Amino acid sequence: MVKIITSIFFALLLSFFGFQNAKANPLKIAFSTQLQVENKLVVAIDTNKKKKLAKDSSAIDTLKNKGLEKGTGFNFQYQGNKDSLRVGASRAVPNLSLQQMLKGNIAGVYVQETTGEPGTEQSMIIQGTSSPIFTKKDIYSVQPAIYLNGVYLVQDNPFAYDVQKYDYNRIGPATNLLANIDVDNIQSIEVIKDPISLAKLGPNAANGAIWITTKLAKSGLREISLNSYVGIVPANNAQTVNGVFENNFRAPFYKKYASPTNYDNYASFLRDSTNLDYFGKSNWNDLYYKNAQIYGVNLGITGGNERANFRFYGTGMKSASNADETSLSKYNAYFAINMMPFKWMTVSSFLNASRMDRDRNRSLRDRFAEVRYLPDFSNPLSPNKDNYQLFLNEYSKVVDDNRNNLLNGSLAVNFKLMPKLNFNTAVVFDYNEGLRDAFYPTTLMDGVNYVSGFFGYNQRFGINNLLSYQYDLNKDHSFDFQLGQSLQADAYKYNYARGYNGNSDYIKINVVKGDPKNTDPGYLNAIDNFYLFRYSDKMENGLVSFFGAAKYRYKDLLSFGAILRRDGSSNGQPNNRWITTPAFSADWNLKNQILSNNKFFNQFTLGASWARSAKIFLDDRFAAGPQYRTEYGWNEEPTIPTFGGFQGISRPYNTGWVGYGVTLPYSDRLNISASSTMLKNRLSTAITFYSRNDKNQLLNIPLSAESGYASIYKNGMAINNKGIDLILTGNVLQNEKSLNWTSAINLNYNRNELTALPDGLNELVIGNNKLKVGQSVGAYWLYTNNGIYNSDSEIPANPTTSQKLTFNGLALKAGDPKWVDYNGDFNITDADKQFIGNRMPKFIGGWMNDFSYKNFELNFHIFFALGQKAINQFDAARYDFANRESASDINSVKEITSWETSDNLKSYPIYNVWSNVIPYRTDQDLFLESASYVKLRSVTLGYDLTKTKFITNAKLGFRRAYLYLTGSNLLTVTNFSGKDPELINYNGNYDGTSLPIARTFTLGLKLDL
Repeated sequence: MVKIITSIFFALLLSFFGFQNAKANPLKIAFSTQLQVENKLVVAIDTNKKKKLAKDSSAIDTLKNKGLEKGTGFNFQYQGNKDSLRVGASRAVPNLSLQQMLKGNIAGVYVQETTGEPGTEQSMIIQGTSSPIFTKKDIYSVQPAIYLNGVYLVQDNPFAYDVQKYDYNRIGPATNLLANIDVDNIQSIEVIKDPISLAKLGPNAANGAIWITTKLAKSGLREISLNSYVGIVPANNAQTVNGVFENNFRAPFYKKYASPTNYDNYASFLRDSTNLDYFGKSNWNDLYYKNAQIYGVNLGITGGNERANFRFYGTGMKSASNADETSLSKYNAYFAINMMPFKWMTVSSFLNASRMDRDRNRSLRDRFAEVRYLPDFSNPLSPNKDNYQLFLNEYSKVVDDNRNNLLNGSLAVNFKLMPKLNFNTAVVFDYNEGLRDAFYPTTLMDGVNYVSGFFGYNQRFGINNLLSYQYDLNKDHSFDFQLGQSLQADAYKYNYARGYNGNSDYIKINVVKGDPKNTDPGYLNAIDNFYLFRYSDKMENGLVSFFGAAKYRYKDLLSFGAILRRDGSSNGQPNNRWITTPAFSADWNLKNQILSNNKFFNQFTLGASWARSAKIFLDDRFAAGPQYRTEYGWNEEPTIPTFGGFQGISRPYNTGWVGYGVTLPYSDRLNISASSTMLKNRLSTAITFYSRNDKNQLLNIPLSAESGYASIYKNGMAINNKGIDLILTGNVLQNEKSLNWTSAINLNYNRNELTALPDGLNELVIGNNKLKVGQSVGAYWLYTNNGIYNSDSEIPANPTTSQKLTFNGLALKAGDPKWVDYNGDFNITDADKQFIGNRMPKFIGGWMNDFSYKNFELNFHIFFALGQKAINQFDAARYDFANRESASDINSVKEITSWETSDNLKSYPIYNVWSNVIPYRTDQDLFLESASYVKLRSVTLGYDLTKTKFITNAKLGFRRAYLYLTGSNLLTVTNFSGKDPELINYNGNYDGTSLPIARTFTLGLKLDL
């Protein structure tokens, strides 16, 4: 029946396009959406050229699903003559996002998941960070470019943070847009790090690029594939505590230092030990941590003949966490079609549509950050199950809808003008929109309800053209020439409104009513005491590029390449919008040149490449010089757009002055690489030495208060990342009739260094962070803690003045920390802070192993990050209870998980918590910990049912039937005292508020017809 339906569909399709008898055409062509780094186009490729194209696409690390056509294993190949690793990523692992697919699989790619909540934003950094990361907003500027079948995917823009008070979640659904890419529809993922390959992609790829190719439409073959799985996310075993634990924790502080006033101000919820709300059963965990179900199913249909072919793919899945009932549901539909109406013309197209719905957490902090309304925090949530259930009952009245719709695609045409002259043109587009509606009732807001609505979109449109010509001088010398042009137009838009004190919890929308003749803005914004704030912003930018490329080959021994680009960005200032950048490469095949008779090496290649790439500003505020902004707030509400109900504009006094003369930054990259295969291709290795210099970068420099501006943007920051990528793969055991074992390891070492600051500065303090030339931009700047002063006599005094040591002018006393006075002025200040540790790891990598025996397969994956540090802000807040509970700010929030402990709690000196010097401050190395870790990421056991008697006797027509069982996130080895060293914020602080990255167990079945 399936064959009949497919045949009828294709007969109608061919008839529609005028192909009455496709079989009559003798031309045998298969179509594919094949990676072409040279032109960024998705085109139909003649199969006779595929081998040559693959050979030219060098210096690309590739994660390929080829090995998984037979199960969960992976397959390694070297592409071209540089460090190209092809790895079959396990489709049996329920990865939700592109970042999770790449974690630990590709050398030099550092993936950071700061929470286990499904669908939240995640980060990827390739070969080190190109700028400081002090806030969540900063992470956007260091992300690589993502291409799906040649379409450069548009992502969320950080400009929405301009209207936010807190640096937690971007307003709107804040969903990871790369979670819409489904692993089962991917043919390969190629991580591009080589300078000349990145130069071909242009300014978009200044931070590296990831090229995703979906599964191909095929000719002469009709296939149906079905993959389905179900799984469980088991609940965590939490160690819960109540008020007794907290009182015992605080007792040593009160016994040693407390005054009568301190006792009078003792936390109200801990005063009465007979209060069962806080001293009764602590059994909230069953309501917070729950077993969750995950599932997924997808269907792919591929078919066609020699003149036209197609692929359809659809999927539906749900990913869930075991904490706080969070989840993400995703639906995806993909359709690709390739045609050859004439021998000299081929057409390729695809359309990809997705929808994602996210159930967010019920975190108090995230809610108050969204609402910007801080109630009384003196009485936290009760650890008692019955009381917590009452809170959840009220939370059931909350509306929090989060949805993303995504659509992208391309139409590409290849004209074969002459046997060796081709012209390619493509139209590409990507559009995504985010919607969020939130409502919180009065019962959760101290009698004041809240409503907000968000709609935003990001869109990208591009036209790419490429003319290529191949010229063979003779059998030894050949040339490839290319001329390319591209046009890219981006738009980012959001509308956001939030309102307070509505008439009723049953009316969850903003209804504006009143006297239309009254035009007073204050009247319109406060109808019946309903206070409404509106925000709207839009950015548009364009990028125009031209390039020429030439490549010379001598036999199969030497090759030289060069590229010259001219790029213009509308985000640059009028006299600095264009930049010219060159690139060069050279490759030498030592095997063919001097080792042709050597039987140990099967392939041995050396290569070097250098390129300069322009970097484009994410924000259009730098395009026109001085500007006005809507900044009419105050310290507590810096982003309020009105004053007294009146709209207005002002100079950017708070966000930073933008003057004239701002120029585009750029990146210089140098790679030297070697790759080889040995021992009859059983062992493969590749090593790359790289140095990347990001220069002329813009930095927001603090200004003196007399200027009227808080800061000014200036060019001149430069950062160097240098390091090594190492890849080693081997077929350890090869025996078709017994055990087979394939193993691979990838490793990256990176060293980051700030090499220049604007205006020739040597150092610069930004907030609680410091940048200094010669140091890493990820280094912590902290006081050195050497213990505790147990008595006043221990405090050193200046022998000249007899003045005792102070901290920022405050007298140190018994019970205060021993901070090191490095400059010897007997006053601990910022001048005594030191650079200690680093937010970014020194070593990252992964180790993959695939075993097979007859019909059984076993795969496991280990990944690691070593050498990074983290500030345990969670411990600092816990010990600093006196200051935390007396402050009315977002850091005083206590989640229900604050009633949880573990066996690996760290102990710190018992300081005088009421001291004015704030002994448990976070800017000291007391709370600095190693955050290195090694994780067993996944283990998969699979069995090929294809040759079993049950399948063969049934004669159901299965080409393959594969059953698998997978466990994910099974084990973590670390010295970090927090829950998980991965759950560290981008600024290097661990605050303990993130949901855990949970274990999952899935059972799946894959069928191919």
